[in-house]
Amino acid sequence: MPVSDCTGAHAATRMDTVLFDLGGVLVDWNPRYLYRPLFGGDDEAMEHFLATVCAPEWNHEMDAGKPFAVAVAERQRLFPEHAQLIALWKDGWEQMLRESIADSVAVLAELRQRGRRLLALTNWSAETFPIARARFPFLDWFEDIVVSGAVALAKPDRRIFELTIARTGLDPAATVYIDDNLPNIQAARPFGFHTVHFANPAQLRAELARLELI
Repeated sequence: MPVSDCTGAHAATRMDTVLFDLGGVLVDWNPRYLYRPLFGGDDEAMEHFLATVCAPEWNHEMDAGKPFAVAVAERQRLFPEHAQLIALWKDGWEQMLRESIADSVAVLAELRQRGRRLLALTNWSAETFPIARARFPFLDWFEDIVVSGAVALAKPDRRIFELTIARTGLDPAATVYIDDNLPNIQAARPFGFHTVHFANPAQLRAELARLELI
């Protein structure tokens, strides 16, 4: 269960910037939405497939910039018996993307209304991010979105945090970083970010209120 972990001396530096992860925080993305019907309700088989064939580390390669066509072809050579299911990771990707997480978007809207600086740092393929961009108008509220696939670096690699700081000019000591993935949170801490390990929108709202951002 994720827990919040706000670090840093809030009294010393006033928070004015919020750096959001997207998937799992503001957007509901899950490959199970695509694959569960294809496994006829056999969740054990589906989970085995998602752990070993279309595994998280394989998806991470695409988040870090590997083209879908290359990644799919490589995986099909490793698991030829699953070639059709692997191909769906590209061809059926839109079915993995559901709605926004409404209560989180409401928090984002309040931050925007209060004039906070809004940035995003997301692990996302550059090939599929335009789908999300077109679907979710609130993505236009961000001053900048660093997309891992577009910069060929992915969290928790510390270099993507270095790039984000340099590109946006943010001050980590004045920035709250929100992510649902603990390794990403741990990678951000040495830079001096105040971190919130996202569990749910209510927890996020409470943490940002405690920091007087909303």
